[in-house]
Amino acid sequence: MDTIISILKGLIGISVLVAIAWIASNNRKKINWSLVAKGIAFQIVIAILVLKVGFVERFFDWISRGFVKLISFTQYGSEFLFSSFLTNQIEPGLLNFAFNILPTIIFFSAISSILYYFGILQKVVYVFAWIMKRLMNLSGAESLSAAGNIFLGQTESPLLVRPYLDNMTKSELMCLMTGGMATIAGGVLAAYMQYLGGDDPVERVLFAKHLLTASVMSAPAAVVAAKLLIPETESFDRSMTVTNDKIGSNLLEAISNGTTDGLKLAVNVGAMLLVFTALIYLGNYILGDIIGNLTGLNSLITEHTNYDGLSFQFILGYTFAPIAWLMGIDADDIVLVGQLLGEKTILNEFYAYATLGSMKSSGLIMHEKSIIMATYILCGFANFASIGIQIGGIGALAPTKKGMLSKLGLYALLGGTLACLFTASIVGMFY
Repeated sequence: MDTIISILKGLIGISVLVAIAWIASNNRKKINWSLVAKGIAFQIVIAILVLKVGFVERFFDWISRGFVKLISFTQYGSEFLFSSFLTNQIEPGLLNFAFNILPTIIFFSAISSILYYFGILQKVVYVFAWIMKRLMNLSGAESLSAAGNIFLGQTESPLLVRPYLDNMTKSELMCLMTGGMATIAGGVLAAYMQYLGGDDPVERVLFAKHLLTASVMSAPAAVVAAKLLIPETESFDRSMTVTNDKIGSNLLEAISNGTTDGLKLAVNVGAMLLVFTALIYLGNYILGDIIGNLTGLNSLITEHTNYDGLSFQFILGYTFAPIAWLMGIDADDIVLVGQLLGEKTILNEFYAYATLGSMKSSGLIMHEKSIIMATYILCGFANFASIGIQIGGIGALAPTKKGMLSKLGLYALLGGTLACLFTASIVGMFY
């Protein structure tokens, strides 16, 4: 009975999300409902295979353990670089975000560059792209970009389809941007795994599996969301060829370039978290210490909710709680999950994952299913800052498309958010 109720809740959530996309669509009559149905069915099949079919679940566990083992080698580099000259040990004060999370991003970026240099990553992307092209009748560029986003970030994936960019239709560009919003890069995926799994190797493998599954499921989910919002109305190129661009002229240069890119990303992440955290505390001071105290709202909020007073988290939690409830999140956790969705959208997913890790370790979220669904909800770059990142990144590759990219920015943000909610709703049905 519980399983039936869970599935019904998930179906209701998916229906509501599709309805939201239909309302926001720029051409409802041109929506390809066959593509939408196939895309959702594809996600459901992936979820069932990973969560319910033994040999597939074991395969993903094996991949996850290998991923965790690969990332563990970062520790040796950190120990060498940050250990004390006197004691040869990492000082307790340095065992923090800067020397546990950020080095992971740098190392994985270098690994990705190696795989790209040898053409391994392109071949894996091509296989995924071929499946999606055949199943959902997409253009070659859409298929490649959607599959590329499983492994690459929102500024790296467009490099796979650089030759197609100037001739891509409005709907194809929307698919490219939504895919970037709905997925995350491999480097930060490794960091989120550490946030959620902590020092427990079993927990790390568990969350690595769910993060990898979320990345795979988000590819068709992004296509569904994009085609609901901006349906295809033009003829498009069906050819599918992966660009042969190299990250470097030789292996050492590829490693160097990957390391440099990873360093830039790590510094950017650290800087954003520093600034956003400071701004949240500033905002909470204004809301709670000034407005909340003067109006008496603090005492009302403290008396009737689990929050200490008027705050940014309180506003986001109750604003997005209805969406969490519609997706099948337990009523005990809908406000907290709503807060996480708000933090991800307005700030970024890194800040939200840090909050989720804190909620998990402190036991604030009462149900394990809520933690797992939140992991999928947050697994994407769909935030306001990403609009600027995509316009700048993709626009640099295709300057003639900058105007269209600007017009599609908010649509892509909505599409990326809906895609992540699709994956969470579907996983919630079977978890």
